[in-house]
Amino acid sequence: MAQASEFNVGLFDFLDNSPTPFHAVASMIALLDAAGFKALDESDAWGELAAGRYYVRRNDSSIVVLDLSAGDLVEHGLRMVGAHTDSPCLQVKPQPEKVSQSIWQLGVEVYGGVLLNPWFDRDLSLAGRVSYVDSDGIIRHALVDFKRPIAVISSLAIHLNREANKGYKINPQTELPPILMQALGKDETTIRDLLATEIADSDVAHVLDYELSFYDCQPAATVGLKGEFIASARLDNLLGCYIGLKALLEADKALPSVLVCTDHEEVGSQSAVGAQSTFLSDVLQRLCSSSEDYRRMMARSMMVSTDNAHAIHPNYADKHDAEHGPKMNAGPVIKKNANQRYATNSETSAIFRQLCDEVNVPVQDFVVRSDMGCGSTIGPIMASMLGVKTVDIGVPTLAMHSIRELAGRDDARMLARVLTEFYQV
Repeated sequence: MAQASEFNVGLFDFLDNSPTPFHAVASMIALLDAAGFKALDESDAWGELAAGRYYVRRNDSSIVVLDLSAGDLVEHGLRMVGAHTDSPCLQVKPQPEKVSQSIWQLGVEVYGGVLLNPWFDRDLSLAGRVSYVDSDGIIRHALVDFKRPIAVISSLAIHLNREANKGYKINPQTELPPILMQALGKDETTIRDLLATEIADSDVAHVLDYELSFYDCQPAATVGLKGEFIASARLDNLLGCYIGLKALLEADKALPSVLVCTDHEEVGSQSAVGAQSTFLSDVLQRLCSSSEDYRRMMARSMMVSTDNAHAIHPNYADKHDAEHGPKMNAGPVIKKNANQRYATNSETSAIFRQLCDEVNVPVQDFVVRSDMGCGSTIGPIMASMLGVKTVDIGVPTLAMHSIRELAGRDDARMLARVLTEFYQV
């Protein structure tokens, strides 16, 4: 319990400082820089990399971390952990300003499979990446985070919608634009005006574009009568990013190791920086002097795809297969699906179970009900893109894709112990 609580202090800090994929990567880089990792740029000539620890980012929203400080790449292969940096949210449209009944609002687009109801009546802030021109006409980019409640999506009173508790369907176009302020008189405020004042650089001629997401201001917290749970936004899947990073940093005498955290998983991973991009394979191929060595290295490698798993809900236990309902604080979950929505097979599952045994961590299983559809992860994508054996695992979570999710206090630390062992054996 003490170890888990200490682990969660760092986790909470990471979650609170990572409201967007851009901020998540920046938070990871801060920890990597402090640990002595060196940045690589894809546009530079790398040559033969010396033994050491490196990271590569693409679009500032995806990152590949490399620990090449020990072991032969071809003979040992790579121990790889994968996660994703994005979470379902509400993103601001390009021309979003609306004024209705003297209320200034911003139009939003739903990103990913969002549970919409929990977004109502929350204190919301805004963060993301902004592209602007300085006084010399040079395009620059900056991260912004308002870090304070600036918006709310107010519910319609029950008196005016008597059907609200009877399965009322939300219209994302008309009912989700957040309220930001009263527009009195001829208020010509634009989102670009607001962003120009939030950029740390004082030399901003004008804002060209942005990628902005609203987020819940409520910080991550320990909850429960005995403090058994953790609650936060973006547990799916910043939990996986942080656990993988901590495991890599804590591994003693690590063998050649990789952590890859990609953007756009929640919308299918089909982008220049998603799991279906060439990002990871581009990086890994540059580590080898020949295609023969690359193929030998990959044949000896393994990927652990780390994403959240559906914990069994006490109010909806019938939504699970009775024999495969993971419980919070009962250890990481191996996820299987006969139709390859997860990449786990008996070989990779056995390897992960043995790792759990070696560090005395319990392990659970998840299989979706046979009469229900199954979600997926980056696991099958990475397995097919790289031809590498893969296991899909995760931390049991409730309210996945809500604005605030719930997980067990102890599970993240337990999984980090397993992945640390994976990186060093």
